[in-house]
Amino acid sequence: MSTAHSAGRGAMDAGREAKDAARRAADSPAMTTLARVGLACRGVLYALIGVLALQIAFGDGSRQADKSGAITTIAGLPFGQVLLWIMTVGFAGLALWQASEALFSHRKATDRAQSGFRTGVYVLICVTLLSVLLAGQAKSDDKQSQNLTSKLLDLPGGQVIVGLIGLGIVALGIYWIYEGATKKFERELDLGRMSPKARKVMERLGQAGYIARGVITGGAGVFVGYAAITFDPDKAGGIDATLRRFADTPAGPWLLAVVALGLLLFAGYCFGESRWRRT
Repeated sequence: MSTAHSAGRGAMDAGREAKDAARRAADSPAMTTLARVGLACRGVLYALIGVLALQIAFGDGSRQADKSGAITTIAGLPFGQVLLWIMTVGFAGLALWQASEALFSHRKATDRAQSGFRTGVYVLICVTLLSVLLAGQAKSDDKQSQNLTSKLLDLPGGQVIVGLIGLGIVALGIYWIYEGATKKFERELDLGRMSPKARKVMERLGQAGYIARGVITGGAGVFVGYAAITFDPDKAGGIDATLRRFADTPAGPWLLAVVALGLLLFAGYCFGESRWRRT
């Protein structure tokens, strides 16, 4: 009994030490630097998506206005491969940082859940980046969404599962719109290090950017829900399909142009966030 008790206690101590080591690594200056590089890389990605969306709005729909399209665009630039490797490291840093926030932080459960969601997103971006670097191509966000929806619809109760996912995506979009409208995003910023002018600029960029992201995300959730209702995975889509459907509304390309401008403003917020984000 004594031996078993000692072994159990030793295992607990080892687990606690491993957890403490992981927490220290997450709080290290190196991880903070990586996270800030990743936030700047996120700004580059959103800026390119915004530019591609503007091109669609004004008649050039030859490229996908999503993360895959943006990454492919970067790959075609001079020193594009170098930039993609830097972005891979940056997004890997973001994924590790958000994973540590989800596992080790003392924040609210909803904040930790958001960190877990972001971890998954950043991991998927890393996979896309590596696909372009190592294989020279990557599936569009639309195709990935349709493939996943198709697999889920084939499961028992698949329509219900896909419908609930669609509702969850819509809810996330509404939450981001709420965050933008109420300036809740400011709690993530180190306001004490910001000048009044910088704070004002970040406030405006964050409001416009979060609302634009929320509108796009909510639209994507509606299409996923429609795919569940119609039992047709092709009705689902990612950022590109959602943006193109904005251009098909009565407001026409101008609505898409406004949303694209919001994405560009969010890119500016990401660049500011890379400097003033609490880590």
